[in-house]
Amino acid sequence: MALTRVEKRLRIKRRIRKNIKGSSGRPRLSVFRSNKQIYAQIIDDLSGKTLVSASSLKDEAAQKMNKVSQAQYVGKTIAEKAKSAGIEACVFDRNGYIYHGRVKALAEAAREGGLKI
Repeated sequence: MALTRVEKRLRIKRRIRKNIKGSSGRPRLSVFRSNKQIYAQIIDDLSGKTLVSASSLKDEAAQKMNKVSQAQYVGKTIAEKAKSAGIEACVFDRNGYIYHGRVKALAEAAREGGLKI
């Protein structure tokens, strides 16, 4: 039986996460993309804690943008929050999604915001 789209993404995610680990020196920037919103978290895998998070869901300005603009906004927001928390570099976890479209826009906006990925 064929795998569903979600099952394929989860298999890819497991394959990626075997190699990507976030430490306190270089935490992991994880992206989750739903049909309407986009979410980003910076996670320290050694302690198992989320250090910084941002999403397009809770921001009224982001609600009026298209999806790619929302992703860019969240990328800039997460970069600003990371800078204020003292995080300068992180490892990018695309979470099984293709590095294209909204995921790519978020990563590039985070880089423009001063985060080293």
